[in-house]
Amino acid sequence: MRVVVSISALMAGLFLFGCGDSGKSSGSQPTNSSSGNPVTAPADYLGAVGQAQKSVSKTASSAGLTRAIQMFEAQKGRLPKDLNELVPEFISKIPPPPVGMKYVYNPADGSLKVAPQ
Repeated sequence: MRVVVSISALMAGLFLFGCGDSGKSSGSQPTNSSSGNPVTAPADYLGAVGQAQKSVSKTASSAGLTRAIQMFEAQKGRLPKDLNELVPEFISKIPPPPVGMKYVYNPADGSLKVAPQ
């Protein structure tokens, strides 16, 4: 219980400090498209929710595959040649990528990315 409270407090603190507007946007994160106008706040909110859903979908779909690649390498002593080599021993099937996206697997280093089609 104490760990859960500590983690919750840490996450809340990161959220509060991480939400400050520094006026800079990093290349890897979406820019703030909020107009600051209270009239457009609902539209701004829905846009932010849509961006968050895309990000979560990409992360969630590749997390299981990344874990399966790591397990394959640990057990076989090598990286899989392609994602199909993970089925059925490490995963039952390859999950579909998010809509409009595709998996890009590099067998040389075992990296997996979700990229636009």
